[in-house]
Amino acid sequence: MAVGAAGPRPCTLVVCRGCCCGDPRKYPDADHAWQLERLRAGAEASGGRFVVRTVDCPGPCDQANVVVRPSGDGRRRGARPTWIGFAMGDDCTEDLVNWATAGGPGVAPPPVALELKFVRPPREARGRTKTRTRGPTRG
Repeated sequence: MAVGAAGPRPCTLVVCRGCCCGDPRKYPDADHAWQLERLRAGAEASGGRFVVRTVDCPGPCDQANVVVRPSGDGRRRGARPTWIGFAMGDDCTEDLVNWATAGGPGVAPPPVALELKFVRPPREARGRTKTRTRGPTRG
């Protein structure tokens, strides 16, 4: 499978499992192992429609998040990564699997309950995706 801006690329669920969001010390009531297992099983069952990636810390740490990166098709339709906060419950995990299987950002509408968990990306992530423009010229 070719990867790149022009190549086919599946929707990607990026899950924190390094610093604190995915750490039982911070969220002892969440079953972090089950969630990752369920997301990976959903990815396998999707037939390649989405993949799961774990990272050390996507931020913002106070919102225990998952980042949903659009597929190549979603990107071509103008979609950008979607940040989902407080994404540790069973229902939220199932909504993530269902949305990613359906195509994710730019391809399928998110479940309403999941949409209510959308959060602003950390400033660093916004800066990487923002287009720089010049201010008004003086003259």
